Amino acid sequence: MNKLTVTDGTEIYFKDLGTGQPIFFHHGWPLSSDDWDAQMMFFLEKGYRVIAHDRRGHGRSTQTFKGNDMDTYAADVAELTAFLGLTNAIHIGHSTGGGEAIRYAAKYGKDRVEKVVLISAITPYMIADENNPEGVPLAVFDNMRHNTKHNRQEFYQELTVPFYGYNRENATVKKGIQDNWWRQGMMGGIKAQYDCIKVFSETDFTEDLKSMEKPVLVLHGDDDQIVPYATTAEKAAGLLKNGKLIIYPGLSHGMPTIDAELINNDILKFIRE
Repeated sequence: MNKLTVTDGTEIYFKDLGTGQPIFFHHGWPLSSDDWDAQMMFFLEKGYRVIAHDRRGHGRSTQTFKGNDMDTYAADVAELTAFLGLTNAIHIGHSTGGGEAIRYAAKYGKDRVEKVVLISAITPYMIADENNPEGVPLAVFDNMRHNTKHNRQEFYQELTVPFYGYNRENATVKKGIQDNWWRQGMMGGIKAQYDCIKVFSETDFTEDLKSMEKPVLVLHGDDDQIVPYATTAEKAAGLLKNGKLIIYPGLSHGMPTIDAELINNDILKFIRE
């Protein structure tokens, strides 16, 4: 197995396939690099080098007790990209991974990153407070914490329904996709996943977005029931110096999986521009 031991002793699992310009994928909570299967195969076959890691505490990486915060996540990526010698790279992040991608690119990626893609991302800021009154109420995240701590097995099955829009009329429900989501979630460590709820709900990426000089593509579905697009994608695009926004009518939070062909081709077009 490909694993890198980072500064604090945590082992970070990663996949590294192909040659050519590197594309680095950052997964969402509480998943793993396996969530990028559709993108890894698509871009590998297009001649790119594709890399994806399991965030600390998730998947096959160390089930960490400490360091479950966005700055450490980005630092882990910086160590991994340096170890792999990645330059001229495209960084693509989904959901929590979008935050990780933009934090890494803003803090460490000046000489290594060419473009960034944010898919259904948590940026710039999720939680409702005095600075973000239209955000998601704290009670929503408190409920996620409670269910992750006390009922993770059942909660992770139930969460797949709004995640993929399977509660919408005429939705084509695929149990295998739900099972794979649950499998990935249950591979990770409960403490790290519990901590990550605070990370994805309360981390402010405003300055990261504002400081980005490189092109950034922001993709979001307008029927995202997990990360509302008006609170995130529209605001994120407005903060970017060189941003492009695409809002997809009717698409869910899980659109990289269930609408992979559409998403992949739009990303490919952006990379080639």
